[in-house]
Amino acid sequence: MLKRVHIILALLFLVSPIQAQDKEAVSFELNLSKEKLGLNERLRVEFAMNQDGDNFTPPKFDGFRVLMGPLQSISSSWINGVRSYSKTYSYTLAPTARGKFKIGQASIVIDGKTYKSLSREVEVTAAVDKPSDQMTIDDVADESLHLVAEVSKTNPYLNEAVSVVYKLYVSPSISVSNYRPLDNPKYNNFWSQDIPVSIRNAKNGTYKGKSFRYVILKRVVLYPQKSGKLEIEPLSLEVTVDVPTNKRDFFGGRIYSQTNKTVSAGKRTIDVKQLPLEGRPADFSGAVGDFDFSVTTSKTSLNASESLQAKVEVSGKGNLKLFQLPEPNLPSSLEVYEPEFDENVRTTLAGSQGKVSNNYTVVPEFRGKYPIPSISFSYFNPKTEKYNTLSSDEIVINVLEGPSSASAGNIPTAANRQSVVATGDQFNFIKINPNLTPIGNNYFVGSYCFWLWLLLPLILIPVAILFRKKRESIAGDVAGNKIKRANRLARKYLSASKKALGDKESFYVALEKGLHNYLKAKLKIETSEFSKDKIDTLLTQKEVDRSTKDGFIGLLKNCEMARYSPFSNVQMQQDYDKASEVISYLDKQL
Repeated sequence: MLKRVHIILALLFLVSPIQAQDKEAVSFELNLSKEKLGLNERLRVEFAMNQDGDNFTPPKFDGFRVLMGPLQSISSSWINGVRSYSKTYSYTLAPTARGKFKIGQASIVIDGKTYKSLSREVEVTAAVDKPSDQMTIDDVADESLHLVAEVSKTNPYLNEAVSVVYKLYVSPSISVSNYRPLDNPKYNNFWSQDIPVSIRNAKNGTYKGKSFRYVILKRVVLYPQKSGKLEIEPLSLEVTVDVPTNKRDFFGGRIYSQTNKTVSAGKRTIDVKQLPLEGRPADFSGAVGDFDFSVTTSKTSLNASESLQAKVEVSGKGNLKLFQLPEPNLPSSLEVYEPEFDENVRTTLAGSQGKVSNNYTVVPEFRGKYPIPSISFSYFNPKTEKYNTLSSDEIVINVLEGPSSASAGNIPTAANRQSVVATGDQFNFIKINPNLTPIGNNYFVGSYCFWLWLLLPLILIPVAILFRKKRESIAGDVAGNKIKRANRLARKYLSASKKALGDKESFYVALEKGLHNYLKAKLKIETSEFSKDKIDTLLTQKEVDRSTKDGFIGLLKNCEMARYSPFSNVQMQQDYDKASEVISYLDKQL
C-alpha cells in the first residue's frame, strides 16, 4: 500500500509541471466590428477570452440599445498536443444618438482573479445611404481585402538599398481561394533584385487597427540610380474571394458567395538624396555601403615565366554589383592578362552582401624585385553619412631565377659598380677560321627546291578553286550562317544560363546577366542605365526593328516574372533559344 502511494505522488509531481507549462497567460479583450458608423447602422461588440471564466459583467452601453445578446460561443481544440481555447460574449447594438460614445470595461473572474477589458470609443455619424448590414458581396470584399506595399526607407541615399514587401491582408470573415498577378511593377530608375518567396504562410496581423491575416506575395530590393522623387509602380492582383452570406444550407452551414476583385498596392514615392559633394574622394566610383578592401597575391617568390594570381577584392554589405573595382598599377616588366571577375553575393531584405573580386594572372619575364604599389578604394557609408577610403599594403614580388634586364629589379648603383680589366683573351670564344667549303655553281637550278617552287603554283590553282567554291557555298547558306553566328554569340554570352537549365532561379539570373553583358559590350552603357525604358530608347536610336526589340525586352520581363512565378523546363529552353536568336538579330543590326 505504501509503495502505491509513493508511485501516485511521483506521478503527480511529474504531471503538475507539464500542466503549468501548458497554461498560457490570460487574455481578455474587447473587439468592435467598426469604430465609426452611421445612425442607421449596427455595431457588433465581442468580449473574448482564452480561458474559461465566471461572473461575466458587461459594461453599460451608453448611447446604444441592445438588440441582441449576450450570445455565448466556445471554441476548443488540440493541435500537436497543445490546447487552444476561446470563449466569446457578443452583443448587437443600435445607436440612439449622434456623437462619440465609450464602450466601458467588462469584467470576468478567471481562476479566482478578476480581469477587466480596455474601454473603446465609437463615433456615431448621421445616417448613411447604404448601411453596412445591407452591403453587397463586393462591398464586403472591398473592406476585407487589401494589398499593401511596405517600403523600408522613403528617404534613402543614391545607391542605398530599399526593400519593398508586398502583403495581401485578408479579413477573417472571408477567404481567398485563388489569385493571379495582373500587372507587375516596373522599377524605372532602380536596379532591382527579387527575393523569392518559397512558402506563403498566412500570419496574424493588424491593418488600420483591425485584426487581419496576411501573406507575403513578393519581396524585392531596389537600389535607386537617380536622385529626386522616384515612383514605385503598384502591383495589381485579381483575387477570387469567398464571402459568407446570411443564408444557411440544410445542415445549418453558412452559404458562401464567390466574387472576383482587383486589388492594387498603390503607387509609392521615395525621395532619393544625392550623395554629398563635400569630402568626396577623387577615386570614388559609386560604392555605397560598408565594405572591406584587400589586394593579395597567391605567392611573392617565384621564377621567371611562372605565374601568380593577384586578387583585388571588396567585401561587405552594399551595392556590390554596381561599381567598378580599382585596378592595380603593376610594373611594365610584368606581363598581366585581362582580369577574371568573380562574384559571391546574396541579397536579403537588408540589401546585398558578400564579395566581388578581379583576379589577375601575372607572369614575370626577368628576375628581380617588383613592387606592387598600394591602391585605394573609396565608398560612402549611409549610416555615418561620410566617405571612407581604404588602402592596400605594398606587395613586393621577388623573381628568383630568369634572364636579367636593365629595367628589372635591383640595378647596381654607381657606387657599387666595379671596373672591368681586359685580359686580351676575352674574345677567344669567337671562331676566327670559319672552315667554309665551296658549294659549286648553279646549285639551286635542278634541285628539289627548284622543282618544288616551279610546280607549286600548278598545284595551288585547283586547291584555290576548291577553296573558293567552298566559301561561296558557305556564304550562300544563309540559314546555316545565322545558326553558326547565333551559336557563337550564345556560347559567349549565354554559356552560364545554358549550364543552369533546369534550375529556374539560377537560369533566369544568369540569362538576365548575359543579356545585360551583351548590351554593355555593344552599346557601351553603364549598369546604372539598365532600365527597360532606357534600353527601348537606345535600341530605337540604333534603328533596331520592332520585333527584335520587343523580343529582347520580353526576355528581360520573363527574367523578372520567373522569380516568383512557376516556369517549366520547356519554357526555360524556349527562353534560351529565343535569347540566342534575339542576340543574333541584334548583333547583325547593331
